Formats: sequence, structure tokens, C-alpha cells
Amino acid sequence: MIDLRLLREDPEAVRASQRLRGDSVDAVDDLLRADESRRSAVASFEALRGEQKQLGKLMPKATGDEKAALLARTKDLAAEVKAAEAAVNEAEQVLRAAQFAIANVVQDGAPGGGEDDYVVLREVGERPVFDNPRDHLALGELLGAIDTERGAKVSGARFYYMTGVGALLQLGLLQMGLWQSVEAGFTPMIPPVLVKPESMEGTGFLGSHAAEVYHLPADDLYLVGTSEVPLAAYHKDEILNLGDGPLRYAGWSSCFRREAGSYGKDTRGIIRVHQFDKVEMFSYCDPADAAEEHLRLLAWEEEMLGKLELAYRVIDVAAGDLGSSAARKFDCEAWLPTQNRYMEVTSTSNCTTFQARRLNTRFRDADGKTQTVATLNGTLATTRMLVALLEQHQQPDGSVRVPKALQPFVGGRDVLEPAKAGS
Repeated sequence: MIDLRLLREDPEAVRASQRLRGDSVDAVDDLLRADESRRSAVASFEALRGEQKQLGKLMPKATGDEKAALLARTKDLAAEVKAAEAAVNEAEQVLRAAQFAIANVVQDGAPGGGEDDYVVLREVGERPVFDNPRDHLALGELLGAIDTERGAKVSGARFYYMTGVGALLQLGLLQMGLWQSVEAGFTPMIPPVLVKPESMEGTGFLGSHAAEVYHLPADDLYLVGTSEVPLAAYHKDEILNLGDGPLRYAGWSSCFRREAGSYGKDTRGIIRVHQFDKVEMFSYCDPADAAEEHLRLLAWEEEMLGKLELAYRVIDVAAGDLGSSAARKFDCEAWLPTQNRYMEVTSTSNCTTFQARRLNTRFRDADGKTQTVATLNGTLATTRMLVALLEQHQQPDGSVRVPKALQPFVGGRDVLEPAKAGS
């Protein structure tokens, strides 16, 4: 949630952010009123509690009519304090709801608009050209690497099996990403993929993205769509030591998404599926360093794509497509020869203090004062990268060249050959 001090000092900045996102500006005024109501309720409660304490000091010395009057006032005051406390609780609930209705304040420089209003920052690598390219599913079936037919038979649409060299490719890709993160100083983690509601809510995934999330009502637990969620909640209600710089974690997990609202989109193959694996970078840092840390995460993503020898571009995502937690987001999109378009393969977001404020994660500054920490995340390796890898590195006979950096992680294979008929 946003910083109430920013709201009070510069409400127009919050309104401007709402306009960039295409969200309600009236929500800012609602929050201002809720904040004022809570502060007024707290002031009334504290004044009554102060009077109550003062009466407590006078009572032992009082006698006769004075004591009777004090007793009567004490009785009335107890009821007033109880009512005032209830008013504070109610005002706090209204304030919380109003805060949750407003997304993070967009960082200066982010483009305004919706999904199609991104800005291309750069294109990297030469896009391969083929006479008659096969798409990733056709290649995966030739290689005996992807089986969507049996995935649908067993689990339904948008499920699949990674088989043979496909399983090796996915595991190899993720291991390569994880080792890159370790070499960069990240702590590797395999987090839980089921989380409590407060963890999911704290990271901003129960707002506009709630329809995307799988919920287990019997246990009141949620399946995560990214390990960003358990990594963000890892230090919930803690005060961190950032004396040596950012705390960085790399989480390897399976991820689950309902893909609600994506009917008819990317239904072929493994582009948009319900389950996939991912290595996610996550950083806790001083808010003053967050913009610079964001560029570091992007650089590590680009390093990974360079190792995979993929042609890609980097885009600055428009405000209306950021999601509620992000103040700025950069996507890397790999080229798909068969669709003549770019496809998102990594995303990195600067969430500033938005998530940490909800999760009560703080750090001590140079003066020893506790401050809210900034959180950032970024994809380092994911199943979807295999789509671009297969298509960009295919050869006329249906075989696929393995990038040199990936070869040690797939048993030294330099080329993946089509599987023999019947195998």
C-alpha cells in the first residue's frame, strides 16, 4: 500500500499516478477522507483515555460529593472510551480498504497508457529467418520433448508433459539460471508454493489479479503464480540488516495460474499454461537504491538471454499494464519466428515500499531508525523460454541447436535430434 505521508504531502502526485494507470482519481479523495477520519477518531480516543487516566489519579484523594461525581464521570467515561475505541477500529478498517484500492505510485519516466502503449528501449541480436519454420510445439513433438495431448487427457486444457530431452532442457535451463544467480551473490531457495491469504494479499495478488489465483478453500491456502509471493513474505514482520547492501534471493518453484480471461489466447503449445517452473530473483534494498537495483536485475535477465543466444527486445511497460504492486516494470521479449512477433519471457518490477508496507518489513537506516524496505523481483529462467529457444535454434531437419552455455546442463548435448518413429 502507498505511503500515507506521500498522500498527505503530495496528493496530486498520487492522482497523477492514477491517471497514468487509467484508475479512479476519486479513490485518492476517498483515501484522504478515510485517513482524516481515522486520525480524528484516534485523537478523540486518546483524549478520552487521557481524561480516564487523570480521573484515576484524582480518585484516591477525593471524598464526599467530589468522589461521587468522579465515580459517576468514571462510569460514563468508560462507555465513551469503549465507543471511541470501536470507532477507531472501524475507521482503521475503512482506511485499510481505501489504501488497498490504490495501486503503487508510478515511477517518474514510466509511459502512460495501457497494454499496447509500452516503449521499446532496445532490440538485441539478429532475428533468425527461416523459409518454413516449425513452431515450438511441432519441434517439441518431433524431439519427443513436449506432449500436450496426454497433458490434456490427464489434466485438461493448458497442461502438458515435458518428456525426454524436454525434461532435460527445462531442468538444464533452470539450473543454469540458478547457478548464474548464485555466482551473482543470490541465496538460492526452494520456497513453499502454498501460502496463507495474508502472504498473497501482501504482495498484491488478491486485488485485480485474484481471478488468476488458485485457492484451496478447505485449507484457506493459495497456490502461488510466482515465487515472488513466498520470497516477499519470507521477512514479514521483520527488521532487516542492509548494512552490506541488498538482500537477494533466487527462488526455484513450480507456478500455477488459472489464466482466467485468456480464453483463445496462445492455446497451442506451452506459451500460456496453468503450470510451469521458474527461477525468480527477489531483492530487499534501501528505497534510495531501488531504481539502480532494478537496472541490475534487468541486466542479469539480459545476461541469461545472451547465454541462450536469443534475439530479444526490452520494453518499458506502460502504467496501465504494471499491476498494482509495481511502480516500474521492464519486460524482455524474445522473437518468435513462426508468429513474427516478440513474446514476453522475463519481467522485472520495482515495487518500491508498496509490498513491504503491507507485510511490515523494515530495515534500520544509517541513523538506526526503522524504515520500510523496498522490494524488487525479476524472472531469471522459466519454462516459456523454451518456446523461443526451440524456434530460434531450429534446423531444417527438425533438430535444434543447443546454445553453448546451456550444453553442460543437458549432458553435453550440442544438438537435439528428432526422436525415432515409435519411440
